Amino acid sequence: MIPKVPRENLLEMCRRMFVIRHFEENLVPLHDKGVFGGHYHLYVGQEGTGVPAISCLRADDYLFTTHRNHGHLLARGVEPKKLYAEILGRADGLNKGKGGSFHSVAPSLGFLHSSGVVAGIIPLSTGTAYAAKAQKNGRITVCLFGDGSLEEGAAPEALNLASLYKLPVLFLCENNGKYGAGRAVAAAPSSTMAAYPLTELPKAYKVPSQQIDGMDAGLVHATIAEAVEKIRRGEGPQFVEAQTVRYPGSETNWPTVPRPTDTSLAWDVSSVPEKAREWYRSCDPLLIFIRELVETEQATRDEITGIESQVKSQIAAAVEFAVNSPYPKVEEAERNYFA
Repeated sequence: MIPKVPRENLLEMCRRMFVIRHFEENLVPLHDKGVFGGHYHLYVGQEGTGVPAISCLRADDYLFTTHRNHGHLLARGVEPKKLYAEILGRADGLNKGKGGSFHSVAPSLGFLHSSGVVAGIIPLSTGTAYAAKAQKNGRITVCLFGDGSLEEGAAPEALNLASLYKLPVLFLCENNGKYGAGRAVAAAPSSTMAAYPLTELPKAYKVPSQQIDGMDAGLVHATIAEAVEKIRRGEGPQFVEAQTVRYPGSETNWPTVPRPTDTSLAWDVSSVPEKAREWYRSCDPLLIFIRELVETEQATRDEITGIESQVKSQIAAAVEFAVNSPYPKVEEAERNYFA
């Protein structure tokens, strides 16, 4: 369903989903051409969770995220050119090339930490929530992580403390289940967790929890808005598991792009390789959102095509900016480290 917000907000959500999608799809060839090295992960397929969820927050709220962080940063408002430059290890990057893909941060936007350490951010987010409660500054913390993080001991420890002290923190678990026979795979039990559904784990610590369809932008927006409101009222932590289906381009060791996205795929996926076609047809949150905008007469196909065209131009310019950005000077390696 469509989020219950003004039309201009819906179009802005659509724009940000396009920014994430085209950012990620253009990152893959940069790696394949050797423009940057090291591993990286894509946020494709989870735009319908991250964009509406982050739109529910205040500008001064805190956020923490994992190695699958590009989409969250872009949804919060990070400039694509700065993030590209960061991933490429360039001087004009978001963190002057020191954070790279896994550890990019944007403190001015509330993003205090991204971590490639599974579950490493969960206790940190609990810490900022504790500080916010002590300072009575009204800020909440949102911790975004994948289902695998719940396998680490840091997760139940943090959930326990958050519950004991009624901390203002939202735990948002993005469960990107393996790509399989379509949308139904999102509801399949995790093969590595004894607790199922995953919400049983936070419930054991008396943290209110719910499981939702992470491909339904309207449901995500409504759920997160309600959870945020409860946290701000002093009701303590909330836990939401948003279920998505993993992008088929992320099923291999190194990301691929089965078929570059464009608006036309919302109505015709015949140009997509057959093995990935069902995901684009029924599991792609961006294409689902586009169809809903048109079906509810919030936007026309031409309007959406126009938004996408502008985003493609923005991303092309961002790539050029990053590739032309210089590498940091050697002495930069010794700056901004603290002990």
